[in-house]
Amino acid sequence: MKKLPSALVRSLVLAAATVAGITSAQADVSVKDVWVRATVPQQKATSAFMQLSAPVDSRLVSVATPLTPVAEVHEMRMEDGVMRMRRTTALELPAGKTVELTPGGYHVMLMDLKQQVKAGESVPVTLVFEDKDGKRSSQQVDAPARALGAAVAPAAAAHPHKH
Repeated sequence: MKKLPSALVRSLVLAAATVAGITSAQADVSVKDVWVRATVPQQKATSAFMQLSAPVDSRLVSVATPLTPVAEVHEMRMEDGVMRMRRTTALELPAGKTVELTPGGYHVMLMDLKQQVKAGESVPVTLVFEDKDGKRSSQQVDAPARALGAAVAPAAAAHPHKH
């Protein structure tokens, strides 16, 4: 087996560290107040909610969880007097601004659930972000499940505008 010259090895290690640094810098998206709505037996869909903020213009481009093969970002919007839900290909995260995923607004839709989501359980959710240069990073969060009739999170209750 041939040995790589030490200068080449140092270059490869430096390149790997640089890439790792870029990846961790991209992972600076702040994810707060994450939760998932608990389900009843046989229910096949639920939603996840959270607050996201990024230091640079970014986008939430995908979501994954072991609970389901189908996790999508959706938005609720009034159109011609009717509330409609639509899938979005990406959720824009303007630099320095908080984007809220809330009931009645943007949210993560979890469909074709493999099992019931019980109140108090923790649901692992992987969020994939993309910066303006197209570089992707992922961040895993644990979302506690709240009962259907549970009160709104304190931060959401203080939220002053209507959806």
